Amino acid sequence: MARYGFLIDQDTCIGCHACTVACKAEHSVPLGVNRTWVKYIEKGEFPDSRRLYSVMRCNHCEDAPCVKVCPTGALFHRDNGIVDFDTSNCIGCKSCMNACPYDAIYIDPEEHTAQKCNFCAHRVELGLEPSCVVVCPTQSIVAGDLDDPTSRISRLVARADVAVRSPEQHTNPKLFYKGADQASLDPTRSRIAGDGLIWADTTPDHPTPPANGANGHDGQAVARTAYTTAHPMPWRGKVTAYLVTKAVAAGALMVGALLVLLGHAGDQAAVGLFPPLVAGVFSLVTGILLVADLKQPRRFLYILTRPNWSSWLARGALILSAYAAVTGAWFLAGALELTGLVEVLAVPGLVLGAATAGYTAYLFGQCEGRDLWQTPLLLPILLAQAVVAGASAFLVADVFMAVPEADALRWVLLAGVGALALLTFAEVSGRGTAHVELATKAMTRGRYATRFWLFGIALGLAVPAALVIIGGTALGAAAGVAALAGLAGYEDAFVRAGQSVPLS
Repeated sequence: MARYGFLIDQDTCIGCHACTVACKAEHSVPLGVNRTWVKYIEKGEFPDSRRLYSVMRCNHCEDAPCVKVCPTGALFHRDNGIVDFDTSNCIGCKSCMNACPYDAIYIDPEEHTAQKCNFCAHRVELGLEPSCVVVCPTQSIVAGDLDDPTSRISRLVARADVAVRSPEQHTNPKLFYKGADQASLDPTRSRIAGDGLIWADTTPDHPTPPANGANGHDGQAVARTAYTTAHPMPWRGKVTAYLVTKAVAAGALMVGALLVLLGHAGDQAAVGLFPPLVAGVFSLVTGILLVADLKQPRRFLYILTRPNWSSWLARGALILSAYAAVTGAWFLAGALELTGLVEVLAVPGLVLGAATAGYTAYLFGQCEGRDLWQTPLLLPILLAQAVVAGASAFLVADVFMAVPEADALRWVLLAGVGALALLTFAEVSGRGTAHVELATKAMTRGRYATRFWLFGIALGLAVPAALVIIGGTALGAAAGVAALAGLAGYEDAFVRAGQSVPLS
């Protein structure tokens, strides 16, 4: 069994871009995206300065996060170890882009599917080398079978001083660099050139590691990136909105279940109908947002008809389907005044509500390229947000109809807000990798600081707490509205900051 890999000899690479051009020609890669590209960094000060080149591409990892997270199996391992893709299965969810620690995957602007370097698998099958290897004028790109001890790549990997990108991710990459400067391989060790170089191409929204700020290494950016290719954020506003609507959908039935357990199953309007109605409407909006964010929205059913059950996106779709079934049954029971059935559905509603709120923590956890999202605090944060969102929905409804235990629900909201305050403080004050610290800085002191502090903290936590303590039906509703608005601001800062750190 073969195990194919690449080696880049940076001692001989001249940065000619022949590999990039050959790759584009071989695979008809459109303008604006690249399967293979050359990154330039510069070190030192004139006249004692030098430019270094690095060929960037898919690392064909043995433990590939993109394969695990893909909900339809569009990304897969070939028998020879190559990580390939099937565009006919891709729904364009972009989860693979956030799972990849190497910025190797892009959305093809013409086919609207995820694509990347596939080792020229069609050539390898015929016994030919990848096109980039053939055209390299200095033979700096070496491809071959790592399990064949006689192959050139095996001999180089065994004898030379080689390195891989982001070894801490434990993906077992099969792209090796010989003679590499770590500043070439680790983007947190370089700052983006800001002097208007004609060759400068930077990624929008990516923070630049400061020349004299901590970046998880020696506190210094030791080089500057003069050229790389842009990698736009995969997930933006629709994902932020999905997190908010899902919290409301999950929280409504969770709080409704609490009221049932407190003996209010017979209250048709506030318990029999309102919780499943809110949960159903916001679940529908959540589904619409998820489908709208796909690059191939017509294929959204592939998640259920062609599932990869290792993906939490596929598992989440199953959880949402089960939650929708319980929600519908609860609404029907409430409409028919079947109090006993409402009581029976309370515990499944509570459990599935928690699962609906919390599965995203595991989905984000599979996005291994985004270190900020790997926090173990994400699950309790999502559950607390659901409790806050559910209580907020009931307190707003209390203005229009009599909600049982309204005073208790105000204290539930206060408890949820307090829990979120403690969890958020723990999240932003903890130490982590260079990526975590850069993302946290972007969220709390950078371009997302306003939405984090003004909306997420002040409006979402401080204002609701104050209004609940003052008391009253109207102020309780206002507290609920403020909490939901703050939740939207926090989630937007969290989602964008997590994607703001360059990976290549």
